[in-house]
Amino acid sequence: MGSRMIHPVSVCLSLSLGTCWTSTPSPSPTPVGGTRARREGTWGPGKTEGRGGCAGRPEVLPSPPPLPPAVVVLYTQSRASQEWREFGRTEVIDNTLNPDFVRKFVLDYFFEEKQNLRFDVYNVDSRTNISKPDFLGQAFLALGEVIGGQGSRVERPLTGVPGKKCGTILLTAEELSNCRDIATMQLCANKLDKKDFFGKSDPFLVFYRSNEDGTFTICHKTEVVKNTLNPVWQPFSIPVRVLCNGDYDRTVKIDVYDWDRDGSHDFIGEFTTSYRELSKAQNQFTVYEVLNPRKKCKKKKYVNSGTVTLLSFSVDSEFTFVDYIKGGTQLNFTVAIDFTASNGNPLQPTSLHYMSPYQLSAYAMALKAVGEIIQDYDSDKLFPAYGFGAKLPPEGRISHQFPLNNNDEDPNCVGIEGVLESYFQSLRTVQLYGPTYFAPVINLVARAAAKISDGSQYYVLLIITDGVISDMTQTKEAIVSASSLPMSIIIVGVGPAMFEAMEELDGDDVRVSSRGRYAERDIVQFVPFRDYVDRSGNQVLSMARLAKDVLAEIPEQLLSYMRTRDIQPRPPPPANPRPTPAPEHP
Repeated sequence: MGSRMIHPVSVCLSLSLGTCWTSTPSPSPTPVGGTRARREGTWGPGKTEGRGGCAGRPEVLPSPPPLPPAVVVLYTQSRASQEWREFGRTEVIDNTLNPDFVRKFVLDYFFEEKQNLRFDVYNVDSRTNISKPDFLGQAFLALGEVIGGQGSRVERPLTGVPGKKCGTILLTAEELSNCRDIATMQLCANKLDKKDFFGKSDPFLVFYRSNEDGTFTICHKTEVVKNTLNPVWQPFSIPVRVLCNGDYDRTVKIDVYDWDRDGSHDFIGEFTTSYRELSKAQNQFTVYEVLNPRKKCKKKKYVNSGTVTLLSFSVDSEFTFVDYIKGGTQLNFTVAIDFTASNGNPLQPTSLHYMSPYQLSAYAMALKAVGEIIQDYDSDKLFPAYGFGAKLPPEGRISHQFPLNNNDEDPNCVGIEGVLESYFQSLRTVQLYGPTYFAPVINLVARAAAKISDGSQYYVLLIITDGVISDMTQTKEAIVSASSLPMSIIIVGVGPAMFEAMEELDGDDVRVSSRGRYAERDIVQFVPFRDYVDRSGNQVLSMARLAKDVLAEIPEQLLSYMRTRDIQPRPPPPANPRPTPAPEHP
């Protein structure tokens, strides 16, 4: 599986909206980090109108009635139950056409999850007094749509009031700054307790972050330094969010152990600190006493079990996945589906391609699960889709990279629904055959990825298959070549087959190699679909579980490519950027 984005990115969500009274555009864009409601009306204080009458004097119209207070309520959707739960509300603001809300919504953002949001807008007398007659409109969208929008901004119409134009909602997401901070430190110890009967101790450190409930979560282990009571550990780096979750005064506990081969490591002692205290070492050494509570209770003359010194501490900021997406990097999604005969006759219920009127097949579920998340990061929503291992009409030619829409000049499908429609149509027209070749479609996408190396495009190829690969040597060679390109490969195995070859391509334990050359990066993620099927038959939950696992590595794989090529994210585009040309698709 490789390394994962275990810790989410926190984003601050701000919004602007216009109600059904809207008649003129907003005079200015929403500032990032705040919530602003925009309600332009036809009334205006002190408005006059010239009318015929005595001496032709203008008649002064009465001032309009006060505008009712407005509030926005944010709901998030449970992945398991699909229920909407209130996340928070803005404050109530009275009598203004352009209320600027101070309240910000801070959400944990996971690229690999579909995080559905709902915004309800009301006119209210207080924050708690909300009723149906006060409802002005609502908007539904995913958090990924905001992150993936140009400049991490999205504008959507408000709906929900029959017969009325409810205006629009403008959402902006900004990553919290401490998510990108990386702390690098080095520590040494002096006169630690001797734990080994023969020889000295083999010390190592374990770092724990304190939780809100008083418990501790392990967040880092140093290497073991053998046979010494005065170890000097290598410098290491750790995200500040991992160390303290953004709370600089949160307790950080550090345990000192003596390593044992059988895993029963001997406890030497412990000490506590905080990120704020650690950061003082930028100017001076900090020495901590290592204390063993048991020894302290038993021995009256006990002083400590040694000391640990923080030799150095520095903090740097690194670019994040959100930085690149906000700067305009597009994720270009390509699909390749296995049409080999081992899948079974699509007209039979036993087939993995069976088009049941009641539920999606495993192929369709895998495609929909991954595609619905990826599509939020592709502005043109055009997805090339291919099949492999089939005989094509009318001459019965075997193909391993035929377009599902039957258009060799333009294999793009409009949206994930368009891909599904083309997939279903192909099932009705082609003959399932074989063998199972991956290399042709991998090389096809790699050729497109090779043409764009400036960081503006990143390609994700989804291969869905049921069986044993027939061109393993060629596929390994294709993966090794593609590992130097802005490209990732997701392989989903469907059906009951044993997928040992796919595990080998995943390359977590041993990096994929071909002809003595190893892959530059780990770009392949394989999962068997059966591991994610919900036992209760809940297809939505099955798809969510699958997407979460197969997409978790994409952000780090994108970052690894950018780092190796020293590509920095572009600055976010202005509020109203000119349309960018559509990316080249394979």
